[in-house]
Amino acid sequence: MEWERSKISAQDINLLKKLGISKKPDALRFPSEESYPTPPMEYRVSFVDHLIRGLSAPIHTFLRGLLFMYGLQLHHLTPNSILHISIFITLCESFLGVQPKWALWKRLFFCRHNGSANVAYNIGGVVICVRPDVEYFDVKFPDSVQGWRKKWLYIHEENHGSVEDNIPPFDGAERICRLRSWDAEATAEEKAATEALMTRIHELQNTRDQELSGIQITAYFLRTRVQPLQARKNPLWKYAGNEDMDRLSADFSVKDLEKLVRKISSLNKKYHVPSSCGVKPYSAADPLPENHPNLVSLPPLPEGGEVEERVVVTDDNQGTSRPESEAAVSRKSAVSSEKETESEGTASAHSPPPAVSPKNKRRRNEVEDSGTSKAEEAGPSEGKKAFDPFLDALVSS
Repeated sequence: MEWERSKISAQDINLLKKLGISKKPDALRFPSEESYPTPPMEYRVSFVDHLIRGLSAPIHTFLRGLLFMYGLQLHHLTPNSILHISIFITLCESFLGVQPKWALWKRLFFCRHNGSANVAYNIGGVVICVRPDVEYFDVKFPDSVQGWRKKWLYIHEENHGSVEDNIPPFDGAERICRLRSWDAEATAEEKAATEALMTRIHELQNTRDQELSGIQITAYFLRTRVQPLQARKNPLWKYAGNEDMDRLSADFSVKDLEKLVRKISSLNKKYHVPSSCGVKPYSAADPLPENHPNLVSLPPLPEGGEVEERVVVTDDNQGTSRPESEAAVSRKSAVSSEKETESEGTASAHSPPPAVSPKNKRRRNEVEDSGTSKAEEAGPSEGKKAFDPFLDALVSS
């Protein structure tokens, strides 16, 4: 999709003020007449619909790691994908009492292209999906987030001490290349290390009269007024209420909270917005148990430089690496992506990131990907071990 002039309403600006995202001087800058993003120095490109789903700068190390691992920029991810990451980080920190864990993420999620036979998306060209064999929270995503691509703006990129913690420099023409990491599965060792967490997730969903839902997690992080995708001084299990140093604004009114939850989900007025969670989240007032396991979780970032391989799936008959259509993957109805009804242009081409082609190349069947929540047919190949260049860097308890 091509970029076009940003169209942000006064209502959008007021919402960002209520969220506290624009409370710092020059935290946001709004485009004027330009039809293509040209962020000023120390600014990055973002979207209103990303910010209201938990994004702020400087970004959380885990999100920075995902962008690196998947070879993506922020504008490649759809709003529902951003919300998936916010919910996952909140789940880990507030309800599991651990830092977001890459091995756990791989057990729950994978990536795929967002597009169709006639349209190739660059803005919002990648969606994060729940694996078909996993029981995960029904987040109640909307099937369509109308017009979000036209609501772009600039956010101030505070220097967070290391370039690895900052948002990647903006390149609106960078072509999306499907890396093998998109389908990376947890190894046997990683599954063993995260089995207790998977068991706890199942308990959180299925304990009678104490069920935790995706809507509850969403409403909770919005009530805390802490952006999950922002680099913070403290993890959410140390959340200190009104005095918390990571809060961006005062409490929402009940009316404003319910309106925002309905805006970013498919929850209609027939169902109430939960005022509390079925399970009490960890916080400064309800700290982690004394014997709580300390699961070390390194983000999927290289230590001391670039990794040796960032493998792009290639075609046997092509001399250079290029993106390839996704292998069709079956998904539950709870997995949604943005279905766009507007014509918003075509994707721009750009050289893919440096890559080392796999020794044994193969062609996958090309399957139409509509970008909607329609289920697909086949899963990733089980015969070949998933590519995971950071296996040695992961530390398990």
